[in-house]
Amino acid sequence: AAGMAAPRRLKPLHHVAVSGGTHGNEMSGVYLVKHWLRDRSFAATPFLSNLRAVEKCVRYVGRDLNRTFTAEFLSSAETEDEPYEVGRAREINQTYGPKGSAQAFDFMFDLHNTTANMGTCLIMDSEESLLPMHMCHYIQTHYTQSSCPIYLYKLPGEESYSIDSVAKTGLALELGPQPQGVLKANLFAEMRALMACALDFIELFNTGTVFPAFKTEAYKITGRVDYPRYPDGEISAMVHPKLQDKDFFPLNPEDPIFQPFSGEEILYEGDSTIYPAFINEAAYYEKKVAFVKMEKRTFSIPGLHTLSLSPSP
Repeated sequence: AAGMAAPRRLKPLHHVAVSGGTHGNEMSGVYLVKHWLRDRSFAATPFLSNLRAVEKCVRYVGRDLNRTFTAEFLSSAETEDEPYEVGRAREINQTYGPKGSAQAFDFMFDLHNTTANMGTCLIMDSEESLLPMHMCHYIQTHYTQSSCPIYLYKLPGEESYSIDSVAKTGLALELGPQPQGVLKANLFAEMRALMACALDFIELFNTGTVFPAFKTEAYKITGRVDYPRYPDGEISAMVHPKLQDKDFFPLNPEDPIFQPFSGEEILYEGDSTIYPAFINEAAYYEKKVAFVKMEKRTFSIPGLHTLSLSPSP
């Protein structure tokens, strides 16, 4: 059929949560949520997700909370020696979910910082999540301080494992570069402005605004690249200076990506241009990820408006 698909109608968003401190050393979200917990006029429900990690100013205490919202963990029986984050994930699921249920929160924001040079990045699972795609488009058109690229994190066949998957739908804000355990006033202000913009969108959606269909570019993950390693597992090379800080820039075959400690170059051997992100992210050394590979794609998104609560005339 010619033209765009008919606009979709979705229910208004009544229950909106904002998680800070999913990683306890990513300080913009930690301190924004602490600020909102004192400021009762904030329009959504703020909460600190990984309380013990926030207290210690570490990413996590037992395991990465933001990888713990899969069916396997959420349905597991409590054990004495389980990591703190597994029990905490169940609590969050009970409070803001349960994941996949009718009573789950309508929307959840998750606030993150990265040590990588990703600027202001909007992260969601896939382009099929209609409402967050419209929210991202609204942010990109109304928040003009930065370009706000959209990053789609879910690989084919992968289960949603992040905290915002507990709600019916959600969005993560990823701001960098910022060192772990450090609070930068400019990124704090930017995150607050982005949240205000996103909440404006929710208010417009809830009051019946019709959002037309649009086309948008987004970056979709295709895989992850580990550091070169010695046979004993120790890394044998660093991110090349020419790749460092080049998040969302095109990376072409034969471009240098790693520099071994002995000094020569390792080139990118792929057969097509990719777009890297999370380049040299401090928290990803343990995950064996030097950068994430993405492709840049254009998506056609159908229009959207809310199901009006009053009957049509």
